Amino acid sequence: MSDSRLPASYMTPGTSSFADFLGAQAPDLLPSRRAVPTGDAGSLAPHGTTIVAATFAGGVVMAGDRRATMGNIIAQRDIEKVFPADEFSVVGIAGTAGLAVEMVRLFQTELEHYEKIEGTTLSMDGKANRLAALIRANLGLAMQGLAVVPLFAGYDLTADQGRIFSYDVTGGRYEETAFHSVGSGSLFARGSLKKLYRDDLDAEGAVTAVIQALYDAADDDSATGGPDLTRRIFPVVHVITPDGGRRLPDDEVSAIADRVITARMQRPDGPAAALT
Repeated sequence: MSDSRLPASYMTPGTSSFADFLGAQAPDLLPSRRAVPTGDAGSLAPHGTTIVAATFAGGVVMAGDRRATMGNIIAQRDIEKVFPADEFSVVGIAGTAGLAVEMVRLFQTELEHYEKIEGTTLSMDGKANRLAALIRANLGLAMQGLAVVPLFAGYDLTADQGRIFSYDVTGGRYEETAFHSVGSGSLFARGSLKKLYRDDLDAEGAVTAVIQALYDAADDDSATGGPDLTRRIFPVVHVITPDGGRRLPDDEVSAIADRVITARMQRPDGPAAALT
């Protein structure tokens, strides 16, 4: 295959990693290779906050609130923080919003590039490792306050189960059991899920649990946005099963959120967990 408009090296990348190919051919296009002035730039950019994920018998669900903050200011009320990585996985972003979205786009291209070069999809562990490498490459910016700490989840067709992976700013990868949360409201969301999560949840039950967790996070964390009834802005929710992933339509999410809010009118602290 040839194209006179492109150098020959562009047509024969020689690697199944798009990030490695880009680093060799045009390193200035990688977010981690761009020069940033010294100092702490963390307060200059909008930040995404709480992301939650939970597994259920037939897959995994991930949801994110819609608020982005810049210091004590609400920078955006309807930002999207959960994105499909490929057909069977999703990634949720927490941290510096602009860099996080750019990292997600690079990750999506990385997975698509691998599939085209190798003729097969990357394994779930392989996907988690590639995302870890992208986060590690951002360490220099993280040291200047521009950290990106995503949450990754998907359905593992080999293991026949939903899986969740968390990360730290150095690219450390950790597999989580049952549920997890990242972002400024993660402490409150995980506390909520500890009481609400059950092994026998179905997809709707898992979605309800993560929306309850986001509600609790918003109740105690000013950077996390709860359901906005006036503007009809609700969490972004993705469900991944053996049939693939899909984003729940707003009307489905709003119906569950409305039930949650109605119940909170009677019990503001949420449903009580059974004592067993």
